Formats: sequence, structure tokens, C-alpha cells
Amino acid sequence: MNEDKIQEKTSKIDLNRRDMPRQSPEMRRNNFDEVALGYTEELALAEASRCLQCKKPRCVTGCPVEIDIPGFISCITRGDFRAGIKKLKEKNCLPAVSGRVCPQESQCESKCILGNKKAEIAIGRLERFLADWEASEGKVDLPQKAKPTGKKVAIVGSGPAGLTVGGDLILLGHEVTIFEALHKAGGVLVYGIPEFRLPKAIVQREVDYLKALGVNVFTDFVVGKTRSIDEFLEEFDAVFVGTGAGLPWFMSIPGENLNGVYSANEYLTRMNLMKGYQYPRSATPVKKHLKVAVVGGGNVAMDSARTALRMGASESHIVYRRSHTELPARAEEAENAEEEGVIFDVLTLPVAYIGDENGWVKEIECIKMQLGEPDASGRRVPVEMPGSNFRMQMDAVVCAIGNSPNPLVPATTPGLDTTKRGTLVADPETGKTTRDRVWAGGDIVTGAATVILAMGAGRKAARAIHEYLTMEKQ
Repeated sequence: MNEDKIQEKTSKIDLNRRDMPRQSPEMRRNNFDEVALGYTEELALAEASRCLQCKKPRCVTGCPVEIDIPGFISCITRGDFRAGIKKLKEKNCLPAVSGRVCPQESQCESKCILGNKKAEIAIGRLERFLADWEASEGKVDLPQKAKPTGKKVAIVGSGPAGLTVGGDLILLGHEVTIFEALHKAGGVLVYGIPEFRLPKAIVQREVDYLKALGVNVFTDFVVGKTRSIDEFLEEFDAVFVGTGAGLPWFMSIPGENLNGVYSANEYLTRMNLMKGYQYPRSATPVKKHLKVAVVGGGNVAMDSARTALRMGASESHIVYRRSHTELPARAEEAENAEEEGVIFDVLTLPVAYIGDENGWVKEIECIKMQLGEPDASGRRVPVEMPGSNFRMQMDAVVCAIGNSPNPLVPATTPGLDTTKRGTLVADPETGKTTRDRVWAGGDIVTGAATVILAMGAGRKAARAIHEYLTMEKQ
């Protein structure tokens, strides 16, 4: 291709990535309604029309659940939205969820050829558009299921990994039953992600879709207490463990037992799953705090800090030991937090919490940090600056520095090996554990990670379970 033709082809490319409408920062910091409002049909058509429909689409290689991205975008450009959602659900049974919380910018969108010009296609927004369009139509087309195989699969945990396994296996003809410890299905999608980022009605909609396919869902069922994995193996042909990473980490510094010091798990579960923000309309009372410090720099920290503002805090701080550049949170979430008024205290490390005479936290003692040489991960190591201690007045602290898996299932299942971190030992390509007929995936295997990576692990495990159920002699 000569230079003139190359220039002509490039000039026809639309580099105007369409923004998604959002609530203004002034409005949204005072409500728990969804911040991002979604594409209109006009915006979706304009954004989809920018896709180059590459013959060798690199975007697909960045998708953990292997969605045919050019395929569903092509349906949008033709105005055939029903075909588009059908194409999406060939690989993803939770498009309304992943369209909202998947870090597309570091996965599929990062592979887009238009990224060279900083104009990658907004794949996640288009995915959300199709899922929301289907909901607005009030008609959900159920795909055809394979003939019943007579095989039964138990799934422990109804988070993104478990829901994905259930959605895949039910279509392959197996009988699927999901067991959830909490009173609502959805796992981290309902207890860990705030309403303003992922409305509970959206998660319920996806769970209802799986139920319509024939998946059985039992809540308030604590596996390891109510029944054990060994008991499941007497009734079911295979078991998948997707119990996530719900055991919070603390820093082991003085004062962590003071009132007003929360784990992010407790803080967000009270607000999200139990709708503490609606008290007294809800049954969950929540103490109002005026100055809240959230320790950590990931998405969970951003969620906690933004929730504190909505609960009436006059100040909500992110306290993070590295610089703003190293924040592990999605750039979009950090940006939303800043717009809403969250204060970022970077290069700052808490070393003690100080209480009042009634046992409530009133101050945080911190030390300033500076960045040293990069560690094995490539991130510069934070180093304490001697003599730089100072105090901040706070009446609440939310610790959002990470989680480990709950040890209940491994502790009650002989032969189910774990790593030093408490995660289950499982084949990364199949999810097969050290116990016969038991698979696992998601945060219980990897430690705390993203929703879409858990879904990808669920997809691999479902494939391996199906192969076992259909090829092995029982």
C-alpha cells in the first residue's frame, strides 16, 4: 500500500472515543444512585461504528472469557441489538456486570489497535449498553440447552466465578446447584461493590437469568458448617469451590481493636448488602462518622472512601504509602473519587491508632514515606522517613489493604491442599484441585483479584468439569 492510500485510510478513522454520561460530582456524592448513566442508542452506534473490525482482532486475546468482541460490536453497528446480546452471552452470562466493573482498559481495550492513537474502542461501555438494552426490552431470549446428561454439579459460592461455572454447565446439559452462605446471591458483586458502581438490581437480574436457565440457588447455606464438601461428593458428580477471598487483612499496629476501626469487608457489607445507608428504612444501623480515613489504594479503598462521603462525612481520606502514580485502583475510580472530594494523603503510612476515653478512635499517627528502588514487581519500594511522624484527627478508619480466603472450606475438607497464603492449590488451566472431583477458581485460588479474572477461571473450570463428566467413566 503506497503512502497516499495509507494516509487516506488513516484519515477515515474516527478517533473520537465517546464519553459516557455521568451524574455530576456535586449530585452523586449525595446519593447512592449509579454514577455512570450508560450510552444512549445514538452514542452506542457512534462508538461501535469506530471499530475497524480487524481480521486478527487483538482485543479478543485480552478478554479472559473469550468474547467475540468484533462480532457483538458489528451487531450494534447494524442496529441488531438482540443479535448483539446473543453474541455476548455465548461467552459471558454476566454482561451487565462485567460491562460495569471489568477493567477493560488493562485487558481487551489495551490490545485495541486504535490504542496507538489513544482512541481505543470503548468495549466495556458497548457491552453494558447491550445488556441494559435487553433489560429495557423486558424480554430475555434463553439459549438452547444441550440434552440432559444426568450429571449433577454443586457450586460453592455465588460470586462471579461460581455464577460463570453455573451458566456454562447448565447450557451443557448438567444439573447445577449453587450454594451461597449469605442471604443474597452474587458474592463480592453484592457485598463488596457499592450501589453507585454496581446496582444490586443488576446483579439480581443476572442471577435471575441463570435461574431461568434452570440453575438452582440456595442461600443462607454455609458449606463447611451446614454440609461439607465430602457430603456433597456423595450426592454430586463434581464440586466447584468459588468462595472468594473474604478474610480481611489488618496491619497489626497499635489501636486496631478500637471502636471505629473497620475492615473494608465489614464497612462495605453493612452498606451494600445490608443497605445500611437506608437506615431506618433498612434494618442495619450504621454510625455516622465525620472524618474517615481509608487505608489502601485499590478499588476497594476508593469504594470505601466514596461511600463515606455519601454517608455524610465532611472529610474522606485515602491514606496510601506510595505515590498517586502507583495507585492500584482503576484510573476511572480514582478520578471519580477525586471529583467527589476524596482527599488523597499519599506517601503516608499509619503506624498507630489513638483512642479516646470511651474506646473510640480519635487520631491516626502516620509517618511520611519516600520511594526507593523498584522491587520484583517493578514498583518503587516505599521507605519510611525517620522523624516524620505526625497525627491526623479521624473518628473512623477503614482498612482496605487486601484479603485472604476464608479457611472454612479447606479446614473441613481433608486432602484439599492450600498454599502458604491460604489459597487452594489448583491447576491454573483447569481449576482441578488436589481432591478428586473437586475444582476451584477465582479469588479462592488467586487471592483477591478482579471480577473478570474470576469469571475467566470459572470458564476454564466449567470446560474441564464438562470434559470430565462426559469423557470419564463413572
